[in-house]
This record gives sequence, C-alpha cells and structure tokens, in this order.
Amino acid sequence: MKFDILSIFPEMFASPLNFSLLKKAQEKGLLKICLHDIRGWADDKHKMTDDAPYGGGCGMVMKVEPVEKALNSIRTDDDSTVVLMTPQGEVLNQKIAAELAGKKQIIIVCGRYEGVDERIRTHLVDREISIGDYILTGGELGALVLIDAVSRLIPDVLGNPQSTSSDSFSNYLLEYPQYTRPAAYKGWMVPDVLLSGNHAEIELWRKTESLKRTYKRRPDLLKIIELSSEDKIILDKIKQNEI
Repeated sequence: MKFDILSIFPEMFASPLNFSLLKKAQEKGLLKICLHDIRGWADDKHKMTDDAPYGGGCGMVMKVEPVEKALNSIRTDDDSTVVLMTPQGEVLNQKIAAELAGKKQIIIVCGRYEGVDERIRTHLVDREISIGDYILTGGELGALVLIDAVSRLIPDVLGNPQSTSSDSFSNYLLEYPQYTRPAAYKGWMVPDVLLSGNHAEIELWRKTESLKRTYKRRPDLLKIIELSSEDKIILDKIKQNEI
C-alpha cells in the first residue's frame, strides 16, 4: 500500500508517521508514505496555491492548477483512489477504511484556507471524506486519522490479525470492556468470569457486554447490523434490564 499526501504543510506529518505501528509497517515494507508539497507544482514565482474567491467573500480558495499537476505527477497505479479531506465528505467509518485498505495507492489531498476550488471536487477526486461534524484548520489531521485507520487493516501490519476483528466498529458493535493485571485494585475488581478460564463463558460475556455497551452508547449502530438469533435474545434481555 502506498499513501501519497498532498499538503502545503507536509512537515506536519513527520512526527506522527515515525512512531509505533506506522513506523514499523514502513520499515517492513508493508506501507510506503510519500509527502508532497503542493507548492512544488505552483507556477508563479511566489509558489501561490490559493487565490481570492470569485464573487467575493472572506478567506482564500485552494487553486485547481497545482493540485491537478500534482495528481498527474504522482498517480502511479491504475488501482488508485484520490481522497479529498473535507467536512463536506462522507464521515469515515470502519467500512470505508476497509474499502480503502484494498487499494494499492491512496492519494490524499489536504484542503486549506476557506476550501478548495469546486473543480477539484468535481473533476479530480474520487472520494470526499470527513472525520466528523466539526471544522479543522486543514485536512492534515484528518489525513493522519485516515492513514492510521486504513493501515491497521492491511495484512501483516498488526502483529495479531485478530486484533482488527475484535475492534469497536469492526462488526458495528462497540468493543467489550478490557482488563489486565492486577485482578484487584483499590477494591475495583476484574469480573470473575474473565478469571474462570471457561472460554465459552468468557465469549458469551464479551458478546453480552459488547451488545450492552452498543445499546447504551450507540443505539444507532444496532439499526445497521444484522443480529444473530442469539444476539437478539441477549439484546431483549438487556432492554428489559434482565442482564
């Protein structure tokens, strides 16, 4: 998998991309991340990537020409996707991350200023993605979130492949509670079932807690998941406060 990031502040990415999982994935050759300064494709002597909006208004707008030239230069694979980070895009979720993880090249355009020239949206990008219903100064932080979410789904990036299947949102349910040593701390106890060694009981407890947490915190997710008959029985008991 190759990520190409287009930004006017590529320096923002240096530190986050050189730690932990992302650093290891790059060292293993599982992931390649290339940073590109959009100014490199600006023609004027000042390397301007923005201009005043037609029709007036506050702020500046990212120009279409340098973005198109950059995309033409760095797109190297037929199986590539150009993503624009924007609050107007579809909100990133696990399904979108999984779809993108199957691509060979993802080019991320990080918007700035008041936004981008609309011709970038309509003619140059394949997908617009947001990380939430709030405004950031630019698309760089959103791009980092996207890279992290997609990268951990690439085969062999995580040491234990089961880690992704048990994550929150991997099956549209929130993850069950996790505990580690010590079993008792200040009177705060680990549930007995997790210490029992009974794997069937542990699995049932985890499923129940996952459903319970989703029902209480994100009930909207239960509308888009296909529950098994066992899940439905458990959920009914949760709703009736029986468990």
